[in-house]
Amino acid sequence: MNHHHLHMFLTMSLRLPHSRITHTLIQIRTLCSSSSPNETLTLTPTFKPSPDADRLSQILIHHHNPFHSMESSLQLNGITLSHFLVHQTLIRLKHTSKIAFSFFRWAQTHPNYTHTTSTYTLIIDILGKVKQFDTCWKLITEMDSKGINPSFATFYVLIRRLVSAGLTKQAVRAFDDIGCFVGNVVNDDVDQEQMEQQVDDFCYLFDTLCKYGYPKVAAEMFNKWKGWRFKPDVKMYTVLINGWWKVKNGKMAERFFNEMVASGIEPNVVTYNVVLNGMCRRVSLHPEERFERTVERARKVFDEMAERGVQPDVTSYSILLHVYSRAHKPDGTLEILKMMKDRGIHPSLASYTSVVKCLCSCGRVDDAYRLLDEMVQNGVTPSATTYNCFFKEYRGRKDVESALRLFKQMKKDSVLIPDTHTYNILLGMFIKLDRFDLVKEIWDDMKGNGSGPDLDSYTLLVHHLCDQQKWQEACGYFVEMIEKGILPQKVTFETLYRGLIQADMLRTWRRLKKKLDDEFVSFSSEFENYHIKPYKR
Repeated sequence: MNHHHLHMFLTMSLRLPHSRITHTLIQIRTLCSSSSPNETLTLTPTFKPSPDADRLSQILIHHHNPFHSMESSLQLNGITLSHFLVHQTLIRLKHTSKIAFSFFRWAQTHPNYTHTTSTYTLIIDILGKVKQFDTCWKLITEMDSKGINPSFATFYVLIRRLVSAGLTKQAVRAFDDIGCFVGNVVNDDVDQEQMEQQVDDFCYLFDTLCKYGYPKVAAEMFNKWKGWRFKPDVKMYTVLINGWWKVKNGKMAERFFNEMVASGIEPNVVTYNVVLNGMCRRVSLHPEERFERTVERARKVFDEMAERGVQPDVTSYSILLHVYSRAHKPDGTLEILKMMKDRGIHPSLASYTSVVKCLCSCGRVDDAYRLLDEMVQNGVTPSATTYNCFFKEYRGRKDVESALRLFKQMKKDSVLIPDTHTYNILLGMFIKLDRFDLVKEIWDDMKGNGSGPDLDSYTLLVHHLCDQQKWQEACGYFVEMIEKGILPQKVTFETLYRGLIQADMLRTWRRLKKKLDDEFVSFSSEFENYHIKPYKR
């Protein structure tokens, strides 16, 4: 698409008079990422700076023996518990579920301290991630028996973890069980506020099912319950349309869109953004004809929005930016960005990040840095994802010096803590370059600030050690991740087992397996009332 066509595309979408962008009831982050509406909800306490939580979590990670009680290691370090400290410590232990649960149980016995609903919700989220669902239910019934009311957020977290594990039937049953535990659940005699809560609950269930690739289950529940348990609205239809697009089923997405319109429900800007995102995000943009075809389809959606009086917002243009970014058209992304600003539409973090990504991947790193400065001047704080665009480019160039310089600058500025993905990009880069001095430095830094290591970090390291036939080190990290409650992937088990057998180290494998079995027996006996299951995939 030449500049003339690009200009026509952008100007035709702005025929409507300029007005303040309407905020809709549902915010769909899929529009520029793979996230979904429910992620705008804050279901559990969030990370906050806390030197005490930093210190306590590091004591537990480095000194807690999973074969023995938590209490001994903590009694040596006198602490005064508060809800904030417990929450922040658990957040820092989210990748080490066994230590997190041991700490949770120990804190429960501490004088002058009682867990809150938020604390239970947080530990249920941590345990649900490693599929300890019997334990999660046990904790919910424990809350109920102690007069600590489970909240909607408690069940939202459980439902999300069940769906992510593929247990959709159990998730629907959990949804139906909310009324047994949560007060003020809607019934036949509802007021307007309760009705809105009811619609939000169903939207959360449907959106979670769709996010993890189960729009068929969501559609079945929708068709079964609509008109009986809820009255469908634009938000609910938008969630389902988004779900079908997510699994690349445009026909079903169009069917639900048409059904919505036929029932008298008008699509809003978020609905159209979902449609735009669905038809643009995952399609192949090469060769050039496919890119042109995709942009033409997007233009028709902008035309329809204009006909219905729906004004495109910053997300609409961010989706278009993402298309140009994926097609490696840096000049096109810069022109769209300029025209957005000329028309009073302030680019969002997602908008800027798409352009930064395109510039970096096209080798225009200096231009990307200039855009980074512009973001900050305009009050948009770059995210770890924004910086990761630079790290990925440096990884491709094998430019260790530039990657380290940027990493140290991030740390020095203290504006942004590198996320786990940042560390994993650097780990992968340094592992591939056999720079184990830097691997150790990054690993220790990641552990020190609580960003990890996570499953991907351990997988990268264990697999590389296996490739190098460093079996003792590989076994050591493998045991460490198990002890922390991180579930190794099946391929990691198989790689380590196959390597040890080929290296004639069957005895080492047997000792390793016995250690893991003993660790499970010890850990599960410590919490025998909570139905802890073996950690497996």
